[in-house]
Amino acid sequence: MGRTATQELLATIGTSYEPDFVERLDGRTKLAQVIPARIAAIESDMGGSESLSYARRSLVRRTVWMEAVVETYEQHLAKDVSIDLGAYTQAINSLLGLYRLLGLERKGRKVRSLHEVRRELEQAERATA
Repeated sequence: MGRTATQELLATIGTSYEPDFVERLDGRTKLAQVIPARIAAIESDMGGSESLSYARRSLVRRTVWMEAVVETYEQHLAKDVSIDLGAYTQAINSLLGLYRLLGLERKGRKVRSLHEVRRELEQAERATA
């Protein structure tokens, strides 16, 4: 899965790039089912997408794709296909780095207490009266 000598790295975003492509993947494919579910799972572990900054949501997406790269290497190994062990190790290290940036511990969602909800409702009623 490593880059060959004839392959060039893109230095710019291609003209056909669309930032919301994950949401528009063909839902019948395994990839389209797995990627959004994994994004949602990680965001949930981090307290929900609404509590995450843009940068953290972006890192979550990169993490999920890197996880898919690692799993592709592992599928090749399981099928007795040789892989570039250095590239595989680098992918695992990259994935570990992303996980460390995001945090490995699960965080709870911020939930308002019943007292806070009741107070807000009372304030809203007074404001409309």
